[in-house]
Amino acid sequence: MNFPDNLRYTKEHEWIAIDGNTATIGITEFAQGELGDIIYIDVETIGKTLDADTVFGTVEAVKTVSDLFLPVSGTLTEKNTLLESQPELVNTDPYGDGWMVKMTVNDLTQVENLMDAASYKALIGA
Repeated sequence: MNFPDNLRYTKEHEWIAIDGNTATIGITEFAQGELGDIIYIDVETIGKTLDADTVFGTVEAVKTVSDLFLPVSGTLTEKNTLLESQPELVNTDPYGDGWMVKMTVNDLTQVENLMDAASYKALIGA
């Protein structure tokens, strides 16, 4: 499995990439593998300011629906519209075209509290 070193990770299996005060968020390769074939992503929180660990949407797979949790506090600014017609991108390219949302981060120090790739690998036993 692939866990890019430039990302941070949550125990709920989201990843976050930071560029200035903009964050891109998705689910990890491990998470998509556990969920199976992704068929729908529901994000209705664009434009809202949410706290860390708040549910920002759901991901629906063939056999289950799972909540998506925000890694840090901030305002959701964009969702990946490609996923409306191609939700399988989460399975095939979870760290690239399969990203889910972008947001403006309120407090960049929250990112430091998230796991690095080595810590996340230890969490999942990889």
